[in-house]
Amino acid sequence: MKTSKRVLKKGEKGQLSNLKIGQRAKVLGLHLDKPEVRRHLLDMGITKGTQILIKKIAPMGDPVDIELRGYELCIRKEEMKNIEIEVIE
Repeated sequence: MKTSKRVLKKGEKGQLSNLKIGQRAKVLGLHLDKPEVRRHLLDMGITKGTQILIKKIAPMGDPVDIELRGYELCIRKEEMKNIEIEVIE
């Protein structure tokens, strides 16, 4: 999977790590090599079709505070690179 550093616009597809604060996206899929990390993300509610809002980004860029399913969650950029999304806002 190709990883890009540019910020995605509404309707574009890419990785969760490409979003900026205030952007909202829908999860299209998880692409992880480690089944235990995949299971952990699924258990936290990051499933296909889930909407995610980027709330805050730490000063050094990692971790990132996201909002999904009515709660906030901190997630590492490395894990975000494996979450395929489509920008909706």
